Amino acid sequence: MAYTATHRFARISPRKVRSLANLIRGKHADQALDILKFMPHRGARLLEKVLKSALGNAEDRRARDVAALIVTDARVDGAPMFKRIKPVSRGQAYMIKRRSSHIKVSLDNL
Repeated sequence: MAYTATHRFARISPRKVRSLANLIRGKHADQALDILKFMPHRGARLLEKVLKSALGNAEDRRARDVAALIVTDARVDGAPMFKRIKPVSRGQAYMIKRRSSHIKVSLDNL
């Protein structure tokens, strides 16, 4: 049985968090927490919170062995963007896209 947790509309670009999600995919949950704890990136803090939430969901549903859970799916998808306009020279305007993301982590016994 898979235990999942999501953080929707996280105010960080998905490109910045995907590399961290690739690091923890396929690892044991406690090992993944240790990896994220020592990463200096802001996205690691967000991913760490989602992973802790998934572990909490597993404990709440009375998983047999929480220590043996493996990160089966760590996905970071794009979310809606805030679009802003920056005025530039000669009356032109550049579009600024403030990207956000949906972070999803799934744990399972294998």
